[in-house]
Amino acid sequence: MSSTFELTILMPCLNEALTVGQCVRQARAFLAASGIQGEVVVADNGSSDGSRALAEAEGARVVAVPERGYGAALRTGMEAAHGRFVIMGDSDCSYDFSRLDAFVAALRSGQQLVMGNRFAGGIARGAMPKLHRYLGNPVLSFVGRLFFKSPVRDFHCGLRGFERDAMLRLGLQSPGMEFASEMVVKATLHGLRITEVPTTLSPDGRDRPPHLRSWRDGWRHLRFLLLHAPAWLFMYPGLALFLLGTAATVALGLGPLPLGFATLDVHSMLYAAAAACLGLQMLMFAGTCSLHAVRIGVLPQLPAGLGWVHRVRLEPALLCALGLLLLGLGFAGFSVWLWWHQSRFGAANPAQLMRAVIPGATFMLAAGQVAMSAFMFEFIRMAPQRPAQG
Repeated sequence: MSSTFELTILMPCLNEALTVGQCVRQARAFLAASGIQGEVVVADNGSSDGSRALAEAEGARVVAVPERGYGAALRTGMEAAHGRFVIMGDSDCSYDFSRLDAFVAALRSGQQLVMGNRFAGGIARGAMPKLHRYLGNPVLSFVGRLFFKSPVRDFHCGLRGFERDAMLRLGLQSPGMEFASEMVVKATLHGLRITEVPTTLSPDGRDRPPHLRSWRDGWRHLRFLLLHAPAWLFMYPGLALFLLGTAATVALGLGPLPLGFATLDVHSMLYAAAAACLGLQMLMFAGTCSLHAVRIGVLPQLPAGLGWVHRVRLEPALLCALGLLLLGLGFAGFSVWLWWHQSRFGAANPAQLMRAVIPGATFMLAAGQVAMSAFMFEFIRMAPQRPAQG
């Protein structure tokens, strides 16, 4: 029944008896004043305070959502909507549903996701906690723009509009508050046309604490961003560790390294080699995660910087691993020769001996990492590929 109307105004609801009626009246008044063929849908998440009856009395169509969570309510509401476009907003009077003209105009012009921007439109006194206004929202929005090249500057504005069919094709899944980030991230990754319009945020009309839990839900948003950005989570830190660890290992392999305030020696060389190995493992893991995410349709393509994964094939990788193993065995053999040369297998000079032992162990460990990662890539490629949503 999609596209029966031009617009569905969708509101998630959980015990909003004080405000849901006013929100529905505003939305219906906007539709009437604008001459838009539309509907108001309230996705009720199990209210026990009479919210459902109040919304129905004001003319909304109420959809029951048994699965708890902000994302679950919105996802079910989107699926039940009959409009070509959907504008969603909280049913707590924090947004004015009588002022949606900018959203409708942007959607009609061809935009597929229209985000409200509260920092551009104005945040009334007491409408947003200082923690959210000056730390949570700016930091998470910056991370989202950095990781995904998204144009959105207010990732978590609750008032947003979108083309219903385009959004459903993204296969949104998050049940909780991180649904707000998932919508923006997946719309960006799949190339939807996105814009922002200024939006005013007012204090909500509740007489109880909000459902949002700052630290818990902030972490859930950050967790989602990290899981969908394997290059930033693993590849860039891994590359830095690998290069720095390798450079330090080579420098210390030539002898002690005086720094003025301290002299680094073979003990530091061991930590540097460990950093190089960890960095290499993170690079391989970034490739594994990305290939798997593309294979199962979570990501539409490999993130920038990880295209090399498609060029990794089992046989050349195993030859590379064999070369690393032979280098490691060469250093191991050299360390045995040093041991015999110094003390005939008795007490040896550890500083000299470890300069051969550490590279030997490092190369052999790297050989195992490369070989196992190459096999893992092939195991992932064997799985049936699901097309990316969108």
